[in-house]
Amino acid sequence: MEQLLYLIKGCAANDAKCQKVFYEKYLGFALKTVYRYLSSYEAAAEVTNDAFIKIFRAFGKFEYQHAANVESLLMAWMRRIIVNTAIDHIRVNQAQKKYQPITEDAWNGHEAEVRSDEQLLYKEIIELIRKLSPSYRAVFNMYVIDGYSHQEIGKILGISVGTSKSNLARARAFLQKYLVKDNKDNVLCFT
Repeated sequence: MEQLLYLIKGCAANDAKCQKVFYEKYLGFALKTVYRYLSSYEAAAEVTNDAFIKIFRAFGKFEYQHAANVESLLMAWMRRIIVNTAIDHIRVNQAQKKYQPITEDAWNGHEAEVRSDEQLLYKEIIELIRKLSPSYRAVFNMYVIDGYSHQEIGKILGISVGTSKSNLARARAFLQKYLVKDNKDNVLCFT
């Protein structure tokens, strides 16, 4: 905990050494978050770097009251910046690029303590989500995984609340159909 507090203070003071350590510590988390939204690993890596630039520029605004929950607050704060950066990239580059799988190194990161079977399930779910159309994928990621409301999604993506709800329902239907087809005994449910 002490090291994290030191890194936060160093990043807020634009200390390059602290920024490097922080970047290496949270790169996996950021890359996995961005990759859920984008079609290629190269684009995800580029957007992840852009997100870190935004994070480092905004570190002076990050506030916490108790050191006990600083990491969870930091992760939520970073996730919002990372997701918004990915969505901005999608808006600018509407034409989707060729699909490329993420490298194995990217899966090894902040969640190193996760069991290998959970790691495999996570990869399979992410690859399944990536089969959704870009609009369904964005709404699904934002609502189910990142916790945005339909009102927030509508505002960010420039769509109505009804369209957001419809896209989410269609994404869930596709995923459930695919999961039932491939695994009749163990059906996952996205709520």
